[in-house]
Amino acid sequence: MTASHSDSLVVLFGATAGAYGAKLGSDERELILLVWQVVDLHSKKVGTLHKSLVKADNLDLSEQCREVSGLTPEGLGKAEPLDRVLQQFSQLVSSDLKVLGRSSYTLCSDGQLLIRQVLHPETSKKNFLLSDCFYSFYDLRKEFHTCYPSSAAVKDQTIKTMAEYLGLGTDETEEDFGVWQVKTMVAIIFSMLSEGCNHAFTEPETVKYKYETGPCSKSETVDSETVIRARGLPWQSSDQDIARFFKGLNIAKGGVALCLNSQGRRNGEALVRFVNSEQRDLALERHKHHMGSRYIEVYKATGEEFLKIAGGTSNEVAQFLSKENQVIIRMRGLPFTATQEDVLGFLGPECPVTGGKEGLLFVKYPDGRPTGDAFVLFSCEEYAQNALKKHKEILGKRYIELFRSTAAEVQQVLNRYMSTPLIPTLPTPIIPVIPPAYTIATGSIRDCVRLRGLPYTAGIDDILEFMGDATGDIKPHGVHMVLNQQGRPSGDAFIQMKSADKAFMVAQKCHKKMMKDRYVEVFQCSGEEMNFVLMGGTLNRSGLSPPPCKLPCLSPPAYAAFQTAAVIPAEAAALYQPQALLPTTRTPQASAAAPPTVTYYPAQAAQLYMNYTAYYPSPPVSPTTVGYLAAPPGAVAAAATATHTPILPQPGALVRMQGLPYNTGMKEILSFFQGYQYAPDDYNGLIQLSDQARSVLQAPKEWVCL
Repeated sequence: MTASHSDSLVVLFGATAGAYGAKLGSDERELILLVWQVVDLHSKKVGTLHKSLVKADNLDLSEQCREVSGLTPEGLGKAEPLDRVLQQFSQLVSSDLKVLGRSSYTLCSDGQLLIRQVLHPETSKKNFLLSDCFYSFYDLRKEFHTCYPSSAAVKDQTIKTMAEYLGLGTDETEEDFGVWQVKTMVAIIFSMLSEGCNHAFTEPETVKYKYETGPCSKSETVDSETVIRARGLPWQSSDQDIARFFKGLNIAKGGVALCLNSQGRRNGEALVRFVNSEQRDLALERHKHHMGSRYIEVYKATGEEFLKIAGGTSNEVAQFLSKENQVIIRMRGLPFTATQEDVLGFLGPECPVTGGKEGLLFVKYPDGRPTGDAFVLFSCEEYAQNALKKHKEILGKRYIELFRSTAAEVQQVLNRYMSTPLIPTLPTPIIPVIPPAYTIATGSIRDCVRLRGLPYTAGIDDILEFMGDATGDIKPHGVHMVLNQQGRPSGDAFIQMKSADKAFMVAQKCHKKMMKDRYVEVFQCSGEEMNFVLMGGTLNRSGLSPPPCKLPCLSPPAYAAFQTAAVIPAEAAALYQPQALLPTTRTPQASAAAPPTVTYYPAQAAQLYMNYTAYYPSPPVSPTTVGYLAAPPGAVAAAATATHTPILPQPGALVRMQGLPYNTGMKEILSFFQGYQYAPDDYNGLIQLSDQARSVLQAPKEWVCL
């Protein structure tokens, strides 16, 4: 039996099959030795000193363990396993307490490693519970420093240095390994209890029984010295699994935040916040410890990173998460018409939701439309397990996915959807642009370079920084990022230099130079080779492979223009007109700090060309893409009165909409654009409309959306 102010101490010492001293427990090796003795704090008497070997599953001892302890695999093979040794420990301690006439006790160990980094993690992995006495203990090093403030810092203390400070004997060879340590610790405790010190053991260290969930507000202050990042987690792991990985360490309430990727799915990382920096430092020692068959990397993180993931500002979320010690389940794929009654009926009476409807939280867009996600609270693990058994069962006409979730994940998902603008902010008055007469080189002069192996997150600024002083030798519009068929970076880029000599110098200087965490290969090439790749062909050691069939296409909307690609039909070209301007009364003013460039169609441009890739310019010139650039009000007036003769005589503008609900019809789209004007029937030949849709567009309107 233990108590916060106990009348006895059980001095405890242990060793593992691996590291010893300050690295005890850092290598995940199992416990092989326990030595203990009961000390009566009032009468200053002691009980019998006990020493027990522990049979580990892996009897392969490290060299340091063999040298320090003198133990052998043969001797350990005859010992009892850890669960039986701990049972014997409880029985023998109770027996010694009866002899001394005491009833309560608290453990006292040399530092925190034995309790926090060895016993708790190992018993957690072996799936048996430690008795209550292992959740409260005295750290002899801290107690000694409190009693003797002039002694060495706590982190530098050892049993030997404490004994030397008090002038006690330090000959370890006189006793067996473990026995000398316990006897010396008892002598140190008696010195602290002497009349000159009268030290009182009143504030034990505690180990949390379980992880407590809870919300986190963005207004909180999180100390960066208490946060770590865990990487390599199984995707299905929950906050409780992570808390179990860090068993023995005290995680702050709501301190586990699972990270999500851009699709809202877990990416195998988590940020964990501990109660203090000491616990965080112990957590860092579990770098590459295992969760199941996977090793987990543990790194330092910052409080800002934690708040970015776990922090929230929604009162609705705070109220939902205010119910403590609840198991959270995430439901994904709900029908958009699903109600609270539908969800409760789907879960059934075998897994009642905490608070009924109050235990449900539907995730919605800012305009109130459902996303198909919801979070559910359950009061116990049994109900949550029953709910998880309904994974991929049918509700309506859709199967529903159910996963364990966390308070931080609730915040992340709500933050992600609620931060999505309902309608993006209207730009400044826009005029359609086409790049000036500028052609990509097609000759055999090797005045270009190819960058291969770029980080997928690399942008124009990264490439310019990578090029260094050679940036000034890049031609205008000379940086070309190569995208794959999904519109994502392929890791390649082409750069047009001012001469072949400049291209050669760049290839020599920058080849295999590092960009972020990757080295980039740089090759000199010709404009013809560059053009083939930009058109969708391939360039390898076997030579050039022609690009795929180039069909007229209007999607995606931002493609570069150059001379040897597929031609946009004449009727499509009619859509890109300077007269197609948004009403200025509904548009915010353009920033005067950096007014965009107004670009007009060149008189000699007879055709528009599309390509499979999107091009980006080298600053400060404007993009070589077919699209729209924001223009200041003065530029709009100039465009309207310009004497320049446009080559696209018909008015109109084409708008592409992404992310429409699957059941959206023409009427919903027209309602969305209410207040704007649609194009007349002039585009029926370009946009294939049904008779019903065409009749809807017969009213006097000047805009059409596709």
